[in-house]
Amino acid sequence: MVTSMATSTYRTRAGLDSAGPLASYLLRLMSIKQTNLCLSADVETSAELLDLAEECGDSICILKTHCDIVTDWSDRTARALKEIARRKLFVIFEDRKFADIGETVQKQYTSGVYRIASWAEITNAHVLPGPAIVTALHKAADATIAKYNTGVHTDIYSDAPRRKPGEDDDEDEPEQHTRKNSVAVVTPPINGDDEDKRLGIKPLDRKQSVVSIGTSISQRTESISPRPDPTFHPEETLSIDRIAMLARLGEPPFLRSLLLLAEMSSEGHLMTPEYQQKTLDIARSNRDFVMGFIAQRSLNSEPEDNFLTMTPGCQLPPPGQEGQKLGDGLGQQYNTPRKLIFEQGCDVIIVGRGIVRASDRSFEAARYRAEGWRAYEERVGVRQG
Repeated sequence: MVTSMATSTYRTRAGLDSAGPLASYLLRLMSIKQTNLCLSADVETSAELLDLAEECGDSICILKTHCDIVTDWSDRTARALKEIARRKLFVIFEDRKFADIGETVQKQYTSGVYRIASWAEITNAHVLPGPAIVTALHKAADATIAKYNTGVHTDIYSDAPRRKPGEDDDEDEPEQHTRKNSVAVVTPPINGDDEDKRLGIKPLDRKQSVVSIGTSISQRTESISPRPDPTFHPEETLSIDRIAMLARLGEPPFLRSLLLLAEMSSEGHLMTPEYQQKTLDIARSNRDFVMGFIAQRSLNSEPEDNFLTMTPGCQLPPPGQEGQKLGDGLGQQYNTPRKLIFEQGCDVIIVGRGIVRASDRSFEAARYRAEGWRAYEERVGVRQG
């Protein structure tokens, strides 16, 4: 822990200019919800994914997905997941690990079956292809946000004049006026053959009504400043109910951020110190889009560094086996929340199998949340009772 960021609270870091809008929101969410737990939802069906989000959503700040292992993934899955995230107040991180040329990763991010940019606030990438991968993903994210912020509205107006009582239906109608930019002919309802109705065939003895269809395009600017309002003071924290504070915080802004993979939890990974330094350099050149890193320790080492470090490979030993070294036999190495948060200066612990395979997933998520938060409070010097 080499900088003051290690001992700064999440709330303090959220208010710094070096925190991007989405990072600022996430840090404040973590502070209010009192959780630094990311759940890695590595399951294979939409039903499992949504059940897991429902069961554990109250204990997490981030849900990490691998949408390409969900065998029945669809837009419906994404919508349902977003709805749970809105209710339970967490953000979604698609662990895509992009690692291709710019044009390809843009398509992978925005198109195809998954359309990741449309529903995941956070994604991640390797810098193996060079810094252009960050630029390409940033442009794709900006295009997604611009599309979201552009609304197309269609209004239909009827210009047919009202007839006075007693007027002859055969009289010539006054000239029609078009208020908008296109005109459609609408046939009045008829009591004829069903097929005629379906095809819109009009009877010869009925008049047509002229209506106009107008299309307008409006631009909205997504709120990108989820920072506390000027009237809010930190000392109010103890007097304001946490639910009310979360309601004040609201939903995350429709923005996108990127994590760069600087280090992995698997044994023998090839991310050398030189590679990590290059990753850090690229992040510093793209602070407005890069939120932080996947790494095993904090990489903040300069005054302006306020990157979030999210760390996989976290597991609590079963009761009675504290201190035992844990692994999965496939190269995965596990560390405890205290080691990662307190000793290594990481910000978010990523837990998968320790929760997903538990008999009571909600209880286990709460246990990890409590341990992660205890380690954070110890790190920043909060007195614990």
